[in-house]
Amino acid sequence: MTARRFARLPRSPRFTPLFVAVALSAALSAVSAARGEPTATSVYARDAGSGGSPAAAQESPAAQAERILAGALVAFDRAASVQIKFRQKARIGSRVLKGGGLYLQSGTGEEQRYRFESILNADTETFETIDVGDGVNAWSYRRLGSDPPRVERMDVRRVRERLAQFGPPGEGSVSRYLGGLQRSLWTARQWFVFQAATPAETEEGLPVWVLEGHWHPDHLATLQPALREAAARPGGVLPEELPDGMPWRIRVEVARGDLLPRRVEYLAIPGPRPVGSGQPEPIAVLDLFDISVGGPVDASAFLYRPAPELGLSDVTDAYVGVMGPMRP
Repeated sequence: MTARRFARLPRSPRFTPLFVAVALSAALSAVSAARGEPTATSVYARDAGSGGSPAAAQESPAAQAERILAGALVAFDRAASVQIKFRQKARIGSRVLKGGGLYLQSGTGEEQRYRFESILNADTETFETIDVGDGVNAWSYRRLGSDPPRVERMDVRRVRERLAQFGPPGEGSVSRYLGGLQRSLWTARQWFVFQAATPAETEEGLPVWVLEGHWHPDHLATLQPALREAAARPGGVLPEELPDGMPWRIRVEVARGDLLPRRVEYLAIPGPRPVGSGQPEPIAVLDLFDISVGGPVDASAFLYRPAPELGLSDVTDAYVGVMGPMRP
């Protein structure tokens, strides 16, 4: 796979696992603490333990999974600060990519800032991504293999103006529309539907929710028009019907105690097509660790000044022109 082909991956929802596009939860306990509420008052905490409301007990597995995910993403957005380290590994074609990175977030609403750094290594090539939102601009730096580095910029004010056309802005930030980890998480929620939340334990004995999701049929049909009828079937598309490298399912492990993500897997049947039916396996794995919520964050991390010799493209017009509201 050439670096030029890889360069198209960050913009494609098919390959978002490489750039941490997973439906993760975060910081619900920190938000409750900030409001003076004990963590145990969370409906999610009641689900994880004994008791719980009759309505919660009667909801379907899909409704429970979607509820946990939606609430967790909002909580992530409203956290006073978040710091996360991550490791990632993915297979694309015959190549295995390994790497990791760091995500920082500080502030809420219009004051929110973020920085996302990721480095992936494959053979002799390195693929580097840096996303920074400083409140005025959203910067995106890409150095993909032997291709020249490039920088893109979006005007945050114009993104906010476009969002205001969809309705009242509410208390949330615009980070989900700009870049970094939040953009990845919310994008995954648009393209996938989560249908199960199963209690389990990690190898270390940590109680987790295992959230499992599949393609939203309409979005899959947009990416793969030839699979429109298959996507609309009651059981959805089969894993062997998807192109190599395109995930079939998402599996997310979320700690039941604090609703913070611990592990994400994208499942598929790897290998050249056509391929026979078989057991899907992880083609991309993301491990999140050293998670800190509510602590101090160095404000200088959100300052970004591109080097003069780098090519700079303002993509605001193109992006704002195709923006639409995300599902709640």
